[in-house]
Amino acid sequence: MAGGRCRGGGGPHGAGYRWPRWLLLLAWLSLGCGVGTAQDPALGTPVRVSEPPAPARPRRQPAQGAWGPWGPWSSCSSSCGDGVALRTRRCLRSTEEGPCTGDPRQYRLCQLQGCPPGSVPFRAMQCSLYDNKPVLGTSARYSWVPFHGAPNVCDLNCLAVGHNFYYSFGRVLDGTRCGPGSPDLCVGGRCLSVGCDGILGSGARPDACGQCGGGHDTCLFVHRLFQGAEPSSGYFGYMNVTKIPAGATHIKVTDKSRNYLALMTSDGRYVLNGDWSIAWPGPFEVAGTRLRYARAPDGTESLEVPGPTAEDLHLMVLLQEPNPGIEYEFWLPRGPPQPGHGDTSPLRQPQPRGAGSPPPPEPPVTPVPAPPPRPGGFVTEPPPRNPPSQSGVATGRCGKCHPTKGRSQRNRHFCQSDFVFQGQILAQDVVGQETRYEVEVTKSYRHRFPLVSREYVWVPNTCGCPPLRVGARYLLMARRHVNYERTLNRLLLQDNGYARPWTPREERLVRGAARHCPPRPP
Repeated sequence: MAGGRCRGGGGPHGAGYRWPRWLLLLAWLSLGCGVGTAQDPALGTPVRVSEPPAPARPRRQPAQGAWGPWGPWSSCSSSCGDGVALRTRRCLRSTEEGPCTGDPRQYRLCQLQGCPPGSVPFRAMQCSLYDNKPVLGTSARYSWVPFHGAPNVCDLNCLAVGHNFYYSFGRVLDGTRCGPGSPDLCVGGRCLSVGCDGILGSGARPDACGQCGGGHDTCLFVHRLFQGAEPSSGYFGYMNVTKIPAGATHIKVTDKSRNYLALMTSDGRYVLNGDWSIAWPGPFEVAGTRLRYARAPDGTESLEVPGPTAEDLHLMVLLQEPNPGIEYEFWLPRGPPQPGHGDTSPLRQPQPRGAGSPPPPEPPVTPVPAPPPRPGGFVTEPPPRNPPSQSGVATGRCGKCHPTKGRSQRNRHFCQSDFVFQGQILAQDVVGQETRYEVEVTKSYRHRFPLVSREYVWVPNTCGCPPLRVGARYLLMARRHVNYERTLNRLLLQDNGYARPWTPREERLVRGAARHCPPRPP
């Protein structure tokens, strides 16, 4: 083989004999030309095919060291306002172990009492330390104020007063705000955000229900569409939508109709669009948080409450037309209900007028006062009647009042009542075929369910029985009334119930009635 090609010998026929091509190919294969090689089509030279390299053995990584416990926090970097505190930890490792993963330093926000009026801001104080000192290699003297247009916000960038240049005097001190109005702080030349755990740079954020660093598995998301039954008559009024429990966050309610959303607190006080009075859009303080109420020109309403709410809230709607649907959502922390919020709220609400009730079979004895005019010049319908099927209380024509008298009647009412208390009548209002009294509770003698300082007491007639006068003080014995649908939960005083003007003698008699009640089963 010469010149990179396989050639044959002279053979018996001499140099002039031409061998057949198939014989030359057979001879070429028998001599092993091309075995283990690849022919390069461009250069015509055989190229040796290299074998893949053997895999390299993985290098054994040394074990990492372990962090020791955190040391105590240092004093705050500032004497007033915002500052940072520092703590450190050591990496415990042997010579064969690698360094620890993580930061040996940790900073937390320390908020002290506010700085006195007229105090120099922290960054401005740092710039003023260089006033009337030589800089830039010259003997020129300048006064310096903070400059916030430089790229690195954690450098001490100061503008020369009366000149158009600034100078960077290195890093700002730890605890300096990254910029005017910024909640972030500079630490070690870096701008760090404060986590909900108070640690700078931790990245901890509250979850949907306000738990710091928690996941959504600690929260319960409620998202529903309320579609109440369409009214079949011309009577419109307030309708319950849902109860939003205490602790709710990220509350959003949307209504796309001519109806009006209303909101009531757990003590029965309207905070939005109550008692036929429509509020202007804007912010409202409610349940320890801020509510934002918006109403678009097309009638679309929305409520947004960041929360968490400090008490139960009752979402309602004042119907002016059939309800197309009210969408609401909120987040709740998982876990058992908080004490004091379970049964108190629904009992306290001044029960809304049942919307969509059919007309009463007979006209009411006492005329219903017309509600005040609504914005836009039109007047709403009067409050509808509560039918027996909804209220569970029979109503009829007025007759002679039969006040409760005698010891036996007093003892019987005392033992059968859920609430026995002394109260002053603050207001009286006729609602449909019922009368609602606003009562200030001054003393409680018996209550099987929570009782708050101001209650609404309902009487299932408009006849003035029992006779109660606004401004007077009475001893009242009422029962708890909850209907089958659990949309009513209130204090009910029957027309023949116990309601006597308060006197010291009457109070002694009522206290003595407790001895005649049989013990309740456990």
